[in-house]
Amino acid sequence: MRATQVIVDLAALRHNLAQARAAAPGRHIMAAIKANGYGHGLIRVARALEAADGFGVACIDEAMQLREAGINKPVTLLEGFFSADELVPIARHRLVTVVHHFEQVAMLEQSALTTPVRVWLKIDSGMHRLGFAPQRAHAAWERLHACRNVAEVVGCMTHLPNADDLDDPATIRQVALFRQVTAELPGVRSIANSAALLGWPQAHAEWVRPGIMLYGISPFVGGRGDRHGLRPVMTLRSELIAVNHLKRGDAIGYGGAWVCPEDMTVGVVAAGYGDGYPRHAPNGTPVLLNGRRVPLVGRVSMDMLTVDLRDQPQARSGDPVVLWGEGLAVEEIAEYAGTLPYELVCQVMPRVALVENDA
Repeated sequence: MRATQVIVDLAALRHNLAQARAAAPGRHIMAAIKANGYGHGLIRVARALEAADGFGVACIDEAMQLREAGINKPVTLLEGFFSADELVPIARHRLVTVVHHFEQVAMLEQSALTTPVRVWLKIDSGMHRLGFAPQRAHAAWERLHACRNVAEVVGCMTHLPNADDLDDPATIRQVALFRQVTAELPGVRSIANSAALLGWPQAHAEWVRPGIMLYGISPFVGGRGDRHGLRPVMTLRSELIAVNHLKRGDAIGYGGAWVCPEDMTVGVVAAGYGDGYPRHAPNGTPVLLNGRRVPLVGRVSMDMLTVDLRDQPQARSGDPVVLWGEGLAVEEIAEYAGTLPYELVCQVMPRVALVENDA
């Protein structure tokens, strides 16, 4: 069996949910588990986070997977419904849908549902992606409130694109605008994502929507999850499958992109971009070998990568390697690769064996 594995720490998931509750006491938590639970497994994550007050997913396909698995918590479709045909299963399976443009309002008004649905009204407070413009929010609310196919307008929500930067005043402006626009509208409010939950208490409302923090990853620019008491949920690990003794001037890997500066040993790790490791990770990206850092050298291949063993001349085939996770923050690997930790955890490939840890 190939040595590459993903370890998913379910106890860490529960711990991180408890940290979210501690950071926003008295608030309801809608745990974001879209995109296959941020790459950790949709059903697995939902079951581990059973103490959440509800779940947020991107679309009805994800919601149906939860219902078919027997998960009956409130589930909100954060992108709403894409066609009128989805309204019947939304009603049947007691899903809650976000409404963010007037075409959706018209579909609700024109549908012939036997059971009305519950909806969130989404307001664009500055991200300019989804949501009603502030000056049109009240008109949208009135139409939804009057619609026979709407059982309840649960409340109003918005999204914060800059909350990951604690020095950016845009978040304060957005929160102020949202609260001003919704001041006279009934229902609850939901503003805070992970970054706002941890860093902007003025954005806390009746519902908070943590996502990336639940997986032990910092939502802040240059951040690390452990600085907020979070524990990594995903560890991508493998092992050395070869140790090569090379000469000065020997070129490593495709394109000969890295050349040995001296006689040295180079280790080959059974992991590559075919497993989800970033192909563009540069020379020097750290890898944990036997619990100690060694640098990546040469180009990442589909199935393998190579590491400099000069600091571990005793290394042998079979020695354990951590690519990210426990002991090596995925945020750091993302910084080296010029990407986001969100992308790394979401792009682990299906061929990688998955092991649950619930200790």
